[in-house]
Amino acid sequence: MRITVYLTGGIADYKAVEVIRKLEKENHEVRVVMTKNAEHFVTSHTLAALTKYPVLDDLWKRENESSIPHVHLARWTQLALVVPASADFIAKVANGIADDAATTTLLATGAPKLVVPAMNDQMWDNPATQRNIAQLKQDGIQIMEPVVGMLAEGYSAKGRMPEVDDIVNWVNQQIVSDKALSGKKVIVTAGGTIEAIDPVRYIGNRSSGKMGIAIAEAFSNAGADVSLIYGNISISLPKNPNINLIHVESSEDMLQAVKENFKDGDVLVMAAAVADWRMEKVSDHKLKKHQDTNSLDLHLVKTKDILKEVSQGKQENQLVIGFAAETNDLIENATKKLQKKGADYIVANDVSKNVFGNDQDQVTILKKEGEKENWPRMSKIKIANKLVEMIKSIL
Repeated sequence: MRITVYLTGGIADYKAVEVIRKLEKENHEVRVVMTKNAEHFVTSHTLAALTKYPVLDDLWKRENESSIPHVHLARWTQLALVVPASADFIAKVANGIADDAATTTLLATGAPKLVVPAMNDQMWDNPATQRNIAQLKQDGIQIMEPVVGMLAEGYSAKGRMPEVDDIVNWVNQQIVSDKALSGKKVIVTAGGTIEAIDPVRYIGNRSSGKMGIAIAEAFSNAGADVSLIYGNISISLPKNPNINLIHVESSEDMLQAVKENFKDGDVLVMAAAVADWRMEKVSDHKLKKHQDTNSLDLHLVKTKDILKEVSQGKQENQLVIGFAAETNDLIENATKKLQKKGADYIVANDVSKNVFGNDQDQVTILKKEGEKENWPRMSKIKIANKLVEMIKSIL
């Protein structure tokens, strides 16, 4: 698993180095983010040598001027581990403060987050710290509480960071507990389809594939066997050995790939933007622009409705989730789509507001029973994780 480890300022940083080493020994891929206070205890050179990757500790270094390193790392991350977590860092995260490389990167991360606090017992027991810990838990962040032991101040009390083996075992348990969909076969579609006009031109759409790819990775993190059927995309494909990549171009290609792979599948998520129209006849040569012609008429016919065909032929134990990308009358149009196509759920999103290619979205979940859930605006990665959690509870 791709784990980003965050080190904050505290004497327990020396133990965090061993946590990183053991995570790597268990074949996890680890990268590191540090606060400036952490560098008073452990150098970034030590951690870069250990992970064979540069440590992110400053957003304003010259080498970072032409990139957005915190966003790239946040998107790379499958699990975020803060060890040790100081009272100051916990307070910032609980209140959404992003004033350095570490807090900014963590705020941009949609992956599950684990926090291992370590501090003086009086700081741990302070009502402000306990309020902040409660807020982290409410936000879905897992906490491994400090233990009773010898503190840096020279006495025994609660506040000491747990031992390295205990932390690594806890991390692995969290990963295993997230594998609730192990043994399930999930098919996800992503990106836009291409409908040829001639050998050069095609009809397409603005879909980037971000949402579908995020959903595929979230299912894989939950232990599912994932097949990602993707069309035209504008972002990198996931480098995940547990995701089977299947490339298609046209809506007809996607229909055949979905039918073939969903035969023995458990869940289908149709996040792709499938073309509604195609050429009745594709030209076998490039259509030329002639000086005496000021217009071009293309005769288009409807494409097959993949969501409807698959939903009508699905088994009782199979689950189908469709997407409704609308520019107006969102709920009304999405409700009609749910009723007509026979899917179990529809994820409705308004694409008139800079959604294509964006990292953020706001969706509404429509259920076959007539219920609906309005989710707040959040990152597509968080939407993907939330969707997988919903499907876990259904299955």
